Amino acid sequence: MTPRVLAVSVGLPRVIGERGTEPVRSGIGKQPVAGPVAVGAMGIAGDGQADLINHGGLDKAVYAYDRADAAYWENRLGRALPPGALGENLTVEGLPTTDVRVGDRFRIGDVLLEVTQPRVPCYKLGIHMGDAAFPAAFARALRVGFYLRVVEPGTLANGMPLTAMKKAETSLTVAELMRLYLSGERNTARLAAAVALPGLSAAWREELSARLTARQ
Repeated sequence: MTPRVLAVSVGLPRVIGERGTEPVRSGIGKQPVAGPVAVGAMGIAGDGQADLINHGGLDKAVYAYDRADAAYWENRLGRALPPGALGENLTVEGLPTTDVRVGDRFRIGDVLLEVTQPRVPCYKLGIHMGDAAFPAAFARALRVGFYLRVVEPGTLANGMPLTAMKKAETSLTVAELMRLYLSGERNTARLAAAVALPGLSAAWREELSARLTARQ
């Protein structure tokens, strides 16, 4: 299967519910857009995040989710998940988390993207899905999708192929990296290998480096 973009989705921050008595704002609600859209260093035109400390930025400019993983959740939840339903910017085909690696680079049109980290779901995903337990289940399933940084900006659109420009020289897939993250991995060799991954986001490098230091 040739990987391709099935849909491009964007959304701006809005109130999605409450946590206690406080309103919760998030840009997790994404809707597909038609036609080419501009992609810059900070993401896709028309997209935004409410919490700029934990979301967005250079290392998490674009979030991609594979259609096969979405189908898994459709079967589990018993309902359809249209493009953007899990907060993704790019609904893709042929790039499950069990195959993608941090450091992989893909070209879509004239846009060059690099995989930086798995998604770590927060409570806002639970509000968005109407199930407070969903983020934990989402993480445990390891079907978390992946973030990308924009190496070369440009425009992209749904239906475009994703051309692999570079395959990362590591055996750690996004799913395996997420398993390591969740497990509180104690193996210093595996932690060191993860910390050394070229292309890894600064936040993940800092987190895994702290774990490695604690083991030494």
